[in-house]
Amino acid sequence: MSHNAKLWTLVGIAVLLAIVFMTIDAGGQWDYILPRRGKKLFAILLTGTAIAFSTVVFQTITNNRILTPSIIGMDSLYMLLQTVIVFLIGGTALTMMSKNLRFVMAVGLMVVFAMLLYRMLFRKEGRNIYHLLLIGIIFGTFFSSVTSFLQKLIDPNEFLVIQDKMFASFNNVNSDLLLISLAGVLLVALYFMRFAKYLDVLSLGRDHAVNLGVSYEYVVKRMLIVVAVLISISTALVGPITFLGLLVANVAYQFLNTYRHKTLILGASLIGFIALVGGQLIVERVFTFSTSLSVIINFAGGVYFIYLLLKENKSW
Repeated sequence: MSHNAKLWTLVGIAVLLAIVFMTIDAGGQWDYILPRRGKKLFAILLTGTAIAFSTVVFQTITNNRILTPSIIGMDSLYMLLQTVIVFLIGGTALTMMSKNLRFVMAVGLMVVFAMLLYRMLFRKEGRNIYHLLLIGIIFGTFFSSVTSFLQKLIDPNEFLVIQDKMFASFNNVNSDLLLISLAGVLLVALYFMRFAKYLDVLSLGRDHAVNLGVSYEYVVKRMLIVVAVLISISTALVGPITFLGLLVANVAYQFLNTYRHKTLILGASLIGFIALVGGQLIVERVFTFSTSLSVIINFAGGVYFIYLLLKENKSW
């Protein structure tokens, strides 16, 4: 099957799942159900696209298919921000705070952190992407430790507010945030188009890319900015989904079996949408909201991550 045929297959599955999601158990209440489900479906589309897009780019510049952008501490920083707000001003204040303000604060803080990290790491010659990953892991562990410490100090009732932020949810997404997120993703995509042609070469590794005339440091810095903004938008919009990127990117590699990143990014985005819509249907129709989507995705992604590690170990 050709790559185009595989992409059209994914499009067909995505459209079919979207129709099922929008129409199942509607009971004729279209005026009420369609806007609510449509907003949820749009949030799923944005989140799946942003996470898949950023993961494929991140794995290309790190030349490693078992890494995800969350390794540089974005998810941990998001949870630290939510915990600090509750610790300082209380859970009621967090609940009453404007969702737009919380979204801007979360995205702004994560992007600023990423920029400072990149600036610190790439300021000196000889620093490479692996230094960034190492420092990112250290910062992520530090943020998680501080978050856990603060959570033990706050009132148990207010901890419930933080606990709600630990898991991604598409049930109460603000329409204004969807428009802001869409604008952000489109701007990043337009910026990315200038550098898209370099990704196929970057996948060969740093030495080959440099030998083929690619300004490696310049391109990698710009791609890291793209990754940081996309993962910040998706995390601030619905919450952290740690293993989604790992899952959809590696499924796209195996299913599409191509090195062309335009095809890979599109395919991974479609698979991300399919995974999220399918997972949301399972949460709503099978588990009747007794669990969250991120738990299902992280379970499946964690099992797949172990499989990839074992597969990589056998190849040695």
